[in-house]
Amino acid sequence: MNVEIAPVVERRLGALPASAEFLRRLDVAGIIDELCPVREVAHLTHGQVIEVLVANRLSAPAPLVRVGDRACEWAVEEVFGIEADLLNDDRIARALDAIAPQLDGIVGSVGASAIAEFGIDVSRLHWDMTSISLHGAYEDPEDGFPQAKYGHPKDRRTDLKQIQAGIAISGDGGIPVFHRAYDGGAGEVAQVVGAMTSLRKPAAPRDFLMVGDSKLVSYPNLLALAEAQVRFIAPAPAAKIPDDLYAGLDIEAAPLVDYTAERDAKKPHEQRGRYRVLEDTQTLAGPRKSDPQITVRRILVHSTANATAQQAARARRLQQAGEELDKLQRSCGSRYYSTAEKVAARIGVIVKKRRIASCLVAVIGADIAGRPTLTWHFDQDILAREAAADGWYALLSTLDPTEADAAEVLVRHKGQPMVERRYSDFKGPLAVAPVFLQHNRRICALITVICLALLVFCLIERQVRQALGGNQTMRGLYPDNRAVRPTGRMILYHLAGLRIRAGTTSDPPTILITRGVQAHLLELLGIDETRPRWLET
Repeated sequence: MNVEIAPVVERRLGALPASAEFLRRLDVAGIIDELCPVREVAHLTHGQVIEVLVANRLSAPAPLVRVGDRACEWAVEEVFGIEADLLNDDRIARALDAIAPQLDGIVGSVGASAIAEFGIDVSRLHWDMTSISLHGAYEDPEDGFPQAKYGHPKDRRTDLKQIQAGIAISGDGGIPVFHRAYDGGAGEVAQVVGAMTSLRKPAAPRDFLMVGDSKLVSYPNLLALAEAQVRFIAPAPAAKIPDDLYAGLDIEAAPLVDYTAERDAKKPHEQRGRYRVLEDTQTLAGPRKSDPQITVRRILVHSTANATAQQAARARRLQQAGEELDKLQRSCGSRYYSTAEKVAARIGVIVKKRRIASCLVAVIGADIAGRPTLTWHFDQDILAREAAADGWYALLSTLDPTEADAAEVLVRHKGQPMVERRYSDFKGPLAVAPVFLQHNRRICALITVICLALLVFCLIERQVRQALGGNQTMRGLYPDNRAVRPTGRMILYHLAGLRIRAGTTSDPPTILITRGVQAHLLELLGIDETRPRWLET
C-alpha cells in the first residue's frame, strides 16, 4: 500500500506577527481604506498593500521590486491573509499612487490612533529634519508634491538630489507620531510654523512643548509660536551668543544639575559629565522697527563633557596648524613658495582648514635676497578667552519659571537626541538606502511607508520595555548574557529567525522557536506562539 505523506511547508516568519498586531491596533489598513477606497471587484485594498509594505520594511527591507516573490518566501498569506501573487509591482505602484494625495490625512489619523491606543504622552514633542538622497534626474516633477532638488544633504552627497523628511518624536518612548516630506531645497527654518500647526491636530486637546534644534530660533518662528501659545525649547544659534559673554561667566556661581547623560550612566561618578546652569533673558528684534520685540528665557548651560571635547579639538587643530605652518616657514623661498603671494595663499588654506583665523598672528617678510620669510605665533590672550568659553551653550525657552526652573529646562531639552537616534533607525534597520522611483508622488508615499514602519518599530521597542518593568533590562540579547535595555534593532534581530510550519486539518499552524530569547520576546509582546491569534479568524 502506497501512503503519500504531505510535505511539511515552512516559511520565514520573522517579526511579521508583531508587525501585524501593531498595525491592527493602529488601524492602518482601516484608515487608508476609508481615505483611499477601491472598487468592490478589487482583490486587495490599498490599506492591505501598504500594511504588507510596512511589514516588509521591518522584516526584510529591500527595493520595491518583486515584492511578491519575496512574499512567497515569507508567511505573508498566513499572517495577513493575502496571496503573495497579488503583490506584483504594478499593484504596489498603484497603492503608492493612491495614498500620495491623502498623506496628511493618513499621517494625522494614524498619529492620533497611536496616541490614543498606546497612551502616548505628547506633552513634549521633539522636531527635526533629515535628508534622503535620490538617484535620478527627476526633471519633470508632479505638482502638488515635494520635489527632488539639490540641497545640503546630511550624507554630504551633494551630487545627488534629495527629499527632506521632518519627524516629531514624543518624549514618551521616542515615538514618531508625525512626519512630513519637504522639497529637497527647503530651508529647515521656514518649516517650523507649518510643522507646529500640523502637530497641534494629533496632540489636541493637549498643550505640548515643542523641542527643536537651533533652526527653530528665528524671529518669524518665535512670533508664530507665541501667537499660537506653543511653548518651546531650542538651542540659541552660536552666532547669536558672543564668546565674550560665555568667557565672563562664573562657573562656580552656576548650580549643579541633578542629571546624568545616558552615555555616562555606567561610568564611575567622578568620570561622569556634569552640568551647571545660569539664567537670564534674551530679546529678539524683528526686521522692521515696528515689529514687537520678543523676550525669552535664556538658560546658560556649562557641560564638562563639552568643555573637554572642545579643549581636545582645539589642541588638535593648533597642533596640526603649527606643524603645517612650521613646514611652510621652512619652505619659504623654495620654488613652491617663491613669492609672498604664494605664502599668503598657503596660509589662507591652513587658516580655513584648521579654523585658526581668530588667534593666528602671521607676518610675511623678506630676507636680504628678497625671498619671502614667515614668522608666526598664536595669540595666547585670545586662546585664553576661547578656553574660558569652553563647555558653554545657551537654550532659549518660553516655559514659565514656575513650571520648570533652569535645571528642568535643560533636562527636558535632553530628549532631543532621541530624534537623531530615530533617524539612525530610519536609515539603519529600516534600510533607507538611496532611492530611485519614477516620480516625486511615489517618493513621498514611500517616505510615509517607511515612517509608518518606524512608528511600529518604536512601539514594539516601547511595548517590550514596558512589559519588562523595573529597570527595563533583559538578558539573552547578547552572547555574554549581560542585562541590557532591549532596542528595536535587537528585538527584530532575534525575531528574524522565527519560522512557521503550515497547519493541517488536525494540527494548527505553529511557530518554530529555536532560542529562548525568541519565546521571551513573544511573551513580552503578548503573542502566544502556540495559538497564533492572527490565524484564529
